[in-house]
Amino acid sequence: MSESDSFIEEVTEEVRRDRLFAYVRKYGWIAVLAVVLMVGTAGWHEWRKAREQAAAQAFGDAILAALETPERDARAKALAAIEAPTPDGGAVLTLLTAAEESAASPAEAARRLLALADSGEGARAYRQIAVLKAVALADSGLSVDERRRRMQDLAEAGGLLGLLAEEQLALIEVESGDKSAALKRLKGIVENAAATVSLRQRAAQMIIALGGDPAA
Repeated sequence: MSESDSFIEEVTEEVRRDRLFAYVRKYGWIAVLAVVLMVGTAGWHEWRKAREQAAAQAFGDAILAALETPERDARAKALAAIEAPTPDGGAVLTLLTAAEESAASPAEAARRLLALADSGEGARAYRQIAVLKAVALADSGLSVDERRRRMQDLAEAGGLLGLLAEEQLALIEVESGDKSAALKRLKGIVENAAATVSLRQRAAQMIIALGGDPAA
């Protein structure tokens, strides 16, 4: 390589280096900002995850502590005083609280359960369970018409909860004096492949008690 070629190459390299430094001075802050944002975002996600885990742990510990309370009424009050960190957590807490209230205050337990069902908060399955439990409570204070309406809506949803709703509807038909309607619903449960063994057994026993034949 001649001296002139070497000189030209050195000059070209210097020009490239100067241009690179110029770009860095002009746009380098963008790269630095991007790195800062990436690190900050990752740190924020980790902080949020840790906070959510801590809240869930504290929520679970509070529930366990409340359930260890000897008296049922005191357990219900302790559970009701807990603040749930999420809508699903609140739904589970409501179900537990109502279960403790159901013996001494079934009407209050039913009110609590239906409030959850009508709130639209938490998973749909929790709200459906709340309706089923409220209607199944003895001395809930709910009218026959309201219980029938709520169970018919739940029965239309299908699945196991729908079959449990059919069982409750059969009981409502018996209460209303419509034996044939009750037998029809109960036989439908016995013949449904989705019904559990215990549910089919209960339905069969009710059919026999009503004077019917489960195998007919």
